[in-house]
Amino acid sequence: MMKVGFFLVAVTAVAFVARGATVRPADDGRALVNPGMGWTMHYYSNMPLNYGSSLEPGDAMAWFPGCSVCYLRIPWAYLEPEEGKYNWSALDTPAQRWIERGGQIAFRVTCSESWLEHATPKWVFDAGAKGVRWTWRKGPDEKGKLVDPDFADPVFLAKLENFLKAFARRYDGRPEVAFMDIGTYGLWGEGHTIMSSKVPQEKMNIDVKKHIDLHLKCFPNTQLVISDDVSGPWDQSGNYPLLDYARSKGVAWRDDSVLVANPPKSWFHADQAERYWRTLPVVLEHEHYVGSVKRGAWSQDLLVKSVEEMHASYMSIHGPARRLLDENRDAIDRINRRLGYRFQLREATWPDVVYVGPDMGERPFEVRWTWANAGVAPCYADAFPCLTVKDAKGGILAVLADDAFNLRELKVGAPGAAPAVARVFPCLLGRWGAPTFRYGELDVYVSVGKADGTPVYELPLPDGDGHRRYRLGKVRFEKGAAR
Repeated sequence: MMKVGFFLVAVTAVAFVARGATVRPADDGRALVNPGMGWTMHYYSNMPLNYGSSLEPGDAMAWFPGCSVCYLRIPWAYLEPEEGKYNWSALDTPAQRWIERGGQIAFRVTCSESWLEHATPKWVFDAGAKGVRWTWRKGPDEKGKLVDPDFADPVFLAKLENFLKAFARRYDGRPEVAFMDIGTYGLWGEGHTIMSSKVPQEKMNIDVKKHIDLHLKCFPNTQLVISDDVSGPWDQSGNYPLLDYARSKGVAWRDDSVLVANPPKSWFHADQAERYWRTLPVVLEHEHYVGSVKRGAWSQDLLVKSVEEMHASYMSIHGPARRLLDENRDAIDRINRRLGYRFQLREATWPDVVYVGPDMGERPFEVRWTWANAGVAPCYADAFPCLTVKDAKGGILAVLADDAFNLRELKVGAPGAAPAVARVFPCLLGRWGAPTFRYGELDVYVSVGKADGTPVYELPLPDGDGHRRYRLGKVRFEKGAAR
């Protein structure tokens, strides 16, 4: 701490300027929990016992750095065991654990599984929906123990639409929902059938579009996400009509293949991510951790590289969370400094004295600040910087939001090379601040959020007030005309 003029600044560097000071806060390096990014815990990973069942009821994984989302991937049959009778508690219970701590939730409902005969509820077939029995990797097999629906069957689609509408009435448009996968087509909801009922790709190209449209109809206010595999798990042709269609409708993209195969085939579709990440978020899912390690496919460096190469906003926790963290802490810390977006205030300058009062007219005072996004991806929502002035008791005296400077427009760069953008922000208090204002030495806080100054985003700064505002220093406000 050092006193400079009227400033009491807890930052790494202070420089004198004309009638003011410049602060250059250092990024404190910690993991951030912000909307639209973070680690997603596979609470259900198709099988309900994977992996949240190992957590205590009061454990929403605040201990895992950067864990922001509870991901609930579960077969339709578990949620609607009888037509019109819903088991919402399977979703609501873990969801509330994350929501209570300020996290988000995400979903995938599947209709085909490799471990469950009827991932699509049996009553759907009893109602007349066509299906096909199949055997793992063999394909259609009258003696097969597993059942896929005909994914374009009108009875199946009608029943599915009724379910999705009921689901949407509960969760569509909720700010607590980070995203929902379009997971009702293909094995495990990944959009492929090459190991199950082996639907020809030409038919898939028609059928999957119906599932995309159905989700767009039922969830118009939720960020939808589709798997890279709908165009073929190993297709690297560059011709991805289903994904192009989904992207044109605002559907984001996910890759479920990270570290499934051994190097050099640790993932297949970075070219698809390249089409998406500038405008829509990328979700990465690594292989089940224990299985990936056993096969020799796991690599901390490659996990980090996948985030960099595909500009990921989300990364999965796909396995025993404690073990994953204990055995990969360095990689997780490295990812957390890059995953999604990371707003950095590089520099801020404001006057050491600001004069306010009825005789001041409408003359603003200037704040000069420089911002950068040190993450691998944009922030896809609006994000405006703001200065807040508080008194000694923490009361808010002035909120000065720079609503002409949207940080979502910041460009990303390589590690340590994010381009910074400087701006002069004219802050207006003048005569209108005077009637309720307090004079003297006051605290200055910075935040990023809505255009009205409501904080939304965590910043990598110390001295927070518990509401995502961070103290930069002090300024003196005096009454009367500038001298």
